Amino acid sequence: CHAQMYIMGSLLRHGSEKLKEKYLLDIAKGNLRLQAFGVTEPTSGTDTLSIKTTAIKKNNKFLINGQKVWTSRAEHSDLILLLAKTSKESKNKRNALSLFLIDMRPFINKEIIIKPIRTMINHSTTEVFFDNLEISPDNLIGKENEGFKQVLNSMNAERILIAAECIGDSNWFIQKAVDYAKDRKVFNKRIGENQGIQFPISRCYAETEAAKLAVYNAATRYDAGKACGTEANIAKLLAADASWNSANACLQTHGGFGFAKEYHIERKFRETRLYQVAPISTNFILSHIAEHKLGLPRSF
Repeated sequence: CHAQMYIMGSLLRHGSEKLKEKYLLDIAKGNLRLQAFGVTEPTSGTDTLSIKTTAIKKNNKFLINGQKVWTSRAEHSDLILLLAKTSKESKNKRNALSLFLIDMRPFINKEIIIKPIRTMINHSTTEVFFDNLEISPDNLIGKENEGFKQVLNSMNAERILIAAECIGDSNWFIQKAVDYAKDRKVFNKRIGENQGIQFPISRCYAETEAAKLAVYNAATRYDAGKACGTEANIAKLLAADASWNSANACLQTHGGFGFAKEYHIERKFRETRLYQVAPISTNFILSHIAEHKLGLPRSF
């Protein structure tokens, strides 16, 4: 559900009727898995406009070569939404990228190689290598060289979705902390009676409620088809911070038991740390706000 909700946006909004007829029904039935979003590369990171994977036109086909990294769930996917460079001539990098929807199944372990990346979190992510992969122009989403604009829809949806998930994580940490604080007794009284325990949890609750409003605001704008780039970024920033602060408060409330696997705090603690970095880093969001909302000079 997670990946479908943001990857499908580009296909639904910009895909040809031919692509929609070919894939949508089977995706809806669960016969096809569209989970993989091939954007990030080892050398470009968050600098999407500097990707090096190419899709060169040859004999009315596109020949794809390159590498993607941090491609979530590629090994559990049939289809991949792939961003590649299709123009070497454009001086504007925004007009040099195209978006493709590719059925990977015929090419696995041949033109497409998928290598899992083992991480500290419970998340399936991979490297994907493309070696002379030949595809039809029918795989193109929207118009050639307009892929960056098309993929932005998916990125905004992804940030709003991640923000909503962070709210869920934050609520989980808060409830765990509250339950433990009510039950745990030290020095002949429940630790939840101490303001040193109450105040951090209460602050996390307030931060989470405020972040939730930002998430709803961004989602409302997205559903209405309005510009929501800044709102999606702010929602992700505030929700990720709320979740991380709640994780710290929850671990601190549990003390030594927070590190014990049976409580699951240490697992969720590691996982929620991811959202300070992905799918867009906190610093990148702050740079966006500085430039686009505060009018400060561009920093990158």
